[in-house]
Amino acid sequence: MALTKEWEKRILKWLAELKNHFFRELGVIEFTGFVTRDQLELADALRGPFAAMPEGTAWGAKWEYGWFRGNVTLAEAARGKRIVIRPCLGGESAVYIDGLNAGAIDKEHREVTLCMNGEPGRTFAIIAESYAGHGPRLEDIPPLPPGRVAVPEPGPTQVRVARSTFGIWDEEAYQLWLDATALYQIRCNINENSLRAAAIDKGLKDFTLRVDFELPYEARLKTFQAGRERLRPLLSCVNGSTAPTMFIFGQSHLDLAWLWPFAETERKCARTVATQLALMDEYPEYRFLLTQAPVFLTLKERYPRLYQRVREKIASGQLIPEGGMWVEADTNLPGGESLIRQLLYGKRFFREEFGVDSQLVWLPDVFGFSAALPQILVGCGIRYFSTKKLYDNYNGGDPFPYNIFMWQGIDGSRVLTHIIRKSNSPLDPQTLIKRWEFDRKQQDDIATFLFPFGYGDGGGGPVREHLEYARRMRDLEGVPRLRYCHPNEFFEDLAEKGLPENHYVGELYFQAHRGTYTSQAKTKRGNRRAEFALREAELWGAAAHGCQGSAYPRAELERLWQKVLFNQFHDILPGTSIQRVHQEAEADYEAVLEKLAVLKNSAVSALIEPGPGLTVFNSLSWERRELVALPAEYEAVCSPDGVVQPTQAVGGQTLAEVRVPACGWSTFQPAPATAAILNSLHASPTRLENEYLRIELNDRGELASIYDKEAGRELAAGLCNRLMMYKDVTTYYDAWDIDSMYERLPVALDERATIEPVCSGPLLAALRVARPLHHSRLTQEISLRRGSRRIEFKTVVEWAESHKLLKVAFPTTIHCEEGIHEIQFGHVRRPNHHSRQYDADRFEVCNHKWTAVAEGNRGCAILNDCKYGVNVVGGCINLTLLKSALVPDMHADRGRQEFTYAFYAWNGPFVGSELIREAYELNSPVCAVRGSAGQRSLFRLDDPAIILETVKLAEDNGDLILRLYESKAATVHCLLETSLPLWRAEQTNMLETEGRELEASGGTIPLDFRPFEIKTIRLRLRTR
Repeated sequence: MALTKEWEKRILKWLAELKNHFFRELGVIEFTGFVTRDQLELADALRGPFAAMPEGTAWGAKWEYGWFRGNVTLAEAARGKRIVIRPCLGGESAVYIDGLNAGAIDKEHREVTLCMNGEPGRTFAIIAESYAGHGPRLEDIPPLPPGRVAVPEPGPTQVRVARSTFGIWDEEAYQLWLDATALYQIRCNINENSLRAAAIDKGLKDFTLRVDFELPYEARLKTFQAGRERLRPLLSCVNGSTAPTMFIFGQSHLDLAWLWPFAETERKCARTVATQLALMDEYPEYRFLLTQAPVFLTLKERYPRLYQRVREKIASGQLIPEGGMWVEADTNLPGGESLIRQLLYGKRFFREEFGVDSQLVWLPDVFGFSAALPQILVGCGIRYFSTKKLYDNYNGGDPFPYNIFMWQGIDGSRVLTHIIRKSNSPLDPQTLIKRWEFDRKQQDDIATFLFPFGYGDGGGGPVREHLEYARRMRDLEGVPRLRYCHPNEFFEDLAEKGLPENHYVGELYFQAHRGTYTSQAKTKRGNRRAEFALREAELWGAAAHGCQGSAYPRAELERLWQKVLFNQFHDILPGTSIQRVHQEAEADYEAVLEKLAVLKNSAVSALIEPGPGLTVFNSLSWERRELVALPAEYEAVCSPDGVVQPTQAVGGQTLAEVRVPACGWSTFQPAPATAAILNSLHASPTRLENEYLRIELNDRGELASIYDKEAGRELAAGLCNRLMMYKDVTTYYDAWDIDSMYERLPVALDERATIEPVCSGPLLAALRVARPLHHSRLTQEISLRRGSRRIEFKTVVEWAESHKLLKVAFPTTIHCEEGIHEIQFGHVRRPNHHSRQYDADRFEVCNHKWTAVAEGNRGCAILNDCKYGVNVVGGCINLTLLKSALVPDMHADRGRQEFTYAFYAWNGPFVGSELIREAYELNSPVCAVRGSAGQRSLFRLDDPAIILETVKLAEDNGDLILRLYESKAATVHCLLETSLPLWRAEQTNMLETEGRELEASGGTIPLDFRPFEIKTIRLRLRTR
């Protein structure tokens, strides 16, 4: 080996010493300042009150900001030199120089350039806004051992002012260090016996012989220059013709909320962008990707001067606005329409603001990807998809096989996909070489890589060192070639060479962070309720517009949608943020739901006439038989054809059983009560029964038997509605994870329950169960309606646990090899066994409104109104109810939790079951309003497999938009009927463009669906 240990130590010594010569201090910056919790504009902050804050000053409680002011006057020694400042104020800081955003100080960015060519006597005004923080950083919190139950709260002050200086940045020393470090990293990562390694070794030895740190400054600089001259030929060597190419761009993953609230993210946006704009000014070849509409809107609204510079860099091509979605959203938990709106509003924002048609969905840090996503991407005009998360394999398991592949969703749609190694990465020779040599999942049919670089999570982005290395490594022998690019250029290059033969079918399951399906239950409940409330408000708003010409609240609905979409960010909806973030999300949901209730009531009120009667509205696309509460003065009601509807008194209210047409309404007039109907229901502390099911209960409120009277079969293979608690101390990612061994740590729940009947027919039978759960308490109403095969469990838990996981189990007599789980616009089938590693890895998965097990001629399912985590073992469905993590929110999920789940059983094949309709009905109750509107069905479908998911007004005019999908994995021909005055029908993409006229006659439109296909239909109505 040409390089002995002695020589290597010498080279490393010289490299380390060079760092001490980058900065020559010229003076200290004396700062005055003040502390505030207010979000101030610069002009407001300049009014103070400023007071002396010398070195050592402690400041900043939780959530506080410090504003600091100082001046720098340059001396003769600064003439012609690059001058930088090092403000050390205690936290991440936005730095203004003479009133302009000049950059930021954070963990990776330590200097801000004051000027490139110092002028003696010139004075600069320095202003900085610094964030004190909110407590310990996640990386500073050790894993929680057994017995540790809390994260310490921060003290009254968090940070201190340190010595802040300004001085000369010595380019000769810095550039020499970059030259020598780049070559040293290359020789350490290539064949040590190669000619290239030998040449580099010789050059590095000579570099240490030429550079003399003990000479006076001017003479020392000459040795630095001599060192650079010696290394220059080695930096001029280029690759051969088969070297791989890295397509590079700068990036800073900006979590919109996580360990900080959005108010801090707004400052992070300014800090990050100001830093990157300064780098763009100095490095015209540099390109930087910036995603997420709220980031741009923050800059536009709060930092207009900075935003103008952003627009200029976009126009020049240096700043790349891309990403496709409104935010970098989770894709497991949001509903299907939410994912479409993420793309609809995200793409529209980029198009209208910058003239950019987004082609890429960029989700580097999202915790797995729904199998419904490829169809949604293609339907929204997205051609490319990229993430890094599947590369992360925290706990081992079955490694993902590809970097570049065609990803195929449940309907057969495909999208070109690239799995990158990291979204936040240094850019240097060692990293590039290792990325190519060791980080590839595939060895064949790959010659290029997408390589985003920079620092992130909390923003920041690349540093100057990265860009200097990039200049050296454009085509440097021993390192993959570099090519600055828009990320889409990478995919276009792939497509030009031919789409990859590698195909991956189904969901991209992330083999970690399974707790995100459950953590922060109130946030998840708020999302589910808001999604269904948006659906109702849009549908009835569109109905009022189509039937009565009422104004459609387009702008208000869009604002509310965007609030919900924001909270689907991948650290909010999954439940992995600090307490303040989730408190703010829950407040958002309450405000959204309150406003949507007003919009819905306004819409349905436009459809009815004042006067006697109760009009019941059904937004689902099939006829429903439901119970509604009657006004206090009503004894009963009769249907439009004069038939008195059956009633039952429950808890001081009168319930009536009514039928409501598909996607429409029916008015019921008050009527005298009729004779009692035949009662097939029974409720006692040990039994609940109707004409289809007989349920036996034990003294804990568990179901010892569920007997199907129609089929003559027992459905329970053990205790059903069995609540199971486990100790849940994860290895590290507390709110994120559920560790695979949790079942080995059960917590006994043996206390007996109090069970009492609530009502026993003829329409509804119900029991109230109250029981302790360790330190918590549960109250549950178990109910069964006449003519129903659905048992509901309306549940309230006063949750007082830490590091506990709560599940409810329903072991059934169904024999099968897979569970069936609803996802957006369809379902997936996952193994209910651990035969192979990947089967075992999916010990906790995501569902939406239901999970089922089925044989060829029968099945059982668990439905829910806000729960997403579940696992199936054999014929047992285990729905995850609550998870009480301590990090990053030590109070997560404490207090009152409300949710409903249900058991549903059917006979016959899955495709003929009412399962999907039952789940929708659980989540979408009918709405009863005083007044009369007759009876009408706006839309009907003649095949139960087709679901009308969305009715809204078009984005561009007053046409109606209908979103439908096939729900049972079947090829279906169906008829869509409407009672509205239809003139023309078109099928469009999901963005409501590129219409293709459909056959339409007499209000009937024939439609053909492939399995799980989503269709977007535009209806143009005749004007009145």
